[in-house]
Amino acid sequence: MSELTARQQRFVEEYLVDTVGAQAAIRAGYSPRGAKETACRLLKIPHIAAAIGKAKAERSERTRIDADWLLTRLAAEAEADLGDLYDDNGDLLPIREWPEIWRQGLVTDLEISALYEGTGKERREIGHVKKVKFAERLRRLELIGKHIRINAFKEIIEHKGLSALAERLERAQRRTETQNDGEAQ
Repeated sequence: MSELTARQQRFVEEYLVDTVGAQAAIRAGYSPRGAKETACRLLKIPHIAAAIGKAKAERSERTRIDADWLLTRLAAEAEADLGDLYDDNGDLLPIREWPEIWRQGLVTDLEISALYEGTGKERREIGHVKKVKFAERLRRLELIGKHIRINAFKEIIEHKGLSALAERLERAQRRTETQNDGEAQ
């Protein structure tokens, strides 16, 4: 296996940040002009592709995050029961009593405002208004669908028959040229 140059090694490291080849190439010191082409070329070099694969595997081993972990996490988030955040009276539980899955990102914001009654010395707190903002759970279902390749979530539209159409257009072009040549003589 060939040794990576310092800039190629930097490209590998930068590619792992966001897997956007052109940006990785720029951050690794390649020219912004033609960065996309540079990234495509670099990603096709076997020892660079192997280095990226090895680095991804090492990262997964280190973090213990892989496709199975991600799918399990997404499924748990998609199935989390909102009722687990409330007591039997319908009051919001203290955060420390929420199931862990809710504390780890399903709630994106919590706003608690005190309600008061009266004025001056007669003013007293009578309750709280609690506003909870939840993460978009539909997005998790989409990600699960993409992971297991449910066609309903397929973003790439396949065009069938375009090559046949191109061939027909080419034949029509040749007929037109032949007719024009015959008329010109």
